Amino acid sequence: MLVREILSAAHEPVFSFEFFPPKRDEEWETLFETIANLNHLQPSYVSVTYGAGGSTRSRTHDLVTKIQKETGLTVVSHLTCICSDRNETSSILEHYLEHGITNVLALRGDKPAGTATLAEAIKDFPHAVDLVRFIKKNFPAIGVGVAGFPEGHPETPNRLKEIEYLKEKVDAGADYIVTQLFFDNRDYFDFVERCRIAGIDVPVIAGIMPVTTKKGMIRMSELALGARIPSRLLKQVLGAANDGDVAKIGIDWATAQVQELIDRQVRGIHFYTLNLADATMKIFEAIDKR
Repeated sequence: MLVREILSAAHEPVFSFEFFPPKRDEEWETLFETIANLNHLQPSYVSVTYGAGGSTRSRTHDLVTKIQKETGLTVVSHLTCICSDRNETSSILEHYLEHGITNVLALRGDKPAGTATLAEAIKDFPHAVDLVRFIKKNFPAIGVGVAGFPEGHPETPNRLKEIEYLKEKVDAGADYIVTQLFFDNRDYFDFVERCRIAGIDVPVIAGIMPVTTKKGMIRMSELALGARIPSRLLKQVLGAANDGDVAKIGIDWATAQVQELIDRQVRGIHFYTLNLADATMKIFEAIDKR
């Protein structure tokens, strides 16, 4: 089923989960235990990431087809511009269609290790909009989502231009937007309003990932796409005695975020799980989904 159809048919916010392909073979069993545990929460779909520069490409394809075959869940595969040409992308999409996979998230992708500049890794798709256009022209049966940045894209400080570029992707055929993680819902609601002002009317799915360790919080801030940590959350985490306390603080914070998003009737909430079930399950236990 296409994600746009899921979103269109839903009368309440839809929930989705994101996983990444394990680097080691022995981690696959653990991942599928996580997927099985979260499957009880009845997600509307799940997504699978690529590594930087498509470094986990083959593992992503393996995981996507395995989830599709063994769980029956609707699966969205990430697809990046970096290190990809038209022929490779066509082969990937043909393979997906053969296995009943009809949804992708079109992304530019990150610069691969060992590459001095991003331009060196670009082949046929300089920007995500080019990938969206290619998919919609050559594989119209494939549903396409794109990324959004509630706190602003770090490479586009001009937020008017940022939304202009996003609208180009929607006009090219993107069905929905899923946001980068954020910790202040005001950033999300402001971003959605900016989209609407610009004439972007597709669903904007909110991306949520709870802080569970001090190291993890620092890592979130250091990532290329970053994450702004509100001072109140920062103070609580830095004052925590151990990571067990940090996890409780982070889960409580994310639960409050999710509850407000539900209460304000967002179209969808996407959980970045880090291949772990515990935090997401605790959030689901705490929220009122009615």
